[in-house]
Amino acid sequence: MRFLFVAKIVLFAAVLAAVTGSAAAGPIAYGICQSGCNAIAVACYASAGLTFGAVTAGRCFGAPAAAVACNLALGKCMACCIAAGFAPTF
Repeated sequence: MRFLFVAKIVLFAAVLAAVTGSAAAGPIAYGICQSGCNAIAVACYASAGLTFGAVTAGRCFGAPAAAVACNLALGKCMACCIAAGFAPTF
């Protein structure tokens, strides 16, 4: 019983080492993606007549609907950038 548990751990570690050892992360692509998301958020705010970064936590409940929508889109865009960070670079 104990041998089976140890065998599973060794197998998991071997698979994890094989997967992570063969991929190279793309931190530059991740940074470029994050910058692009911020540029889009600034444009989104500007199209609504707002200034990006002017809505603070204290004014969160009085934030215009456009600012909330822009922030939600920014969060989704930045979450998608994780894929760029883990993409292999050649």
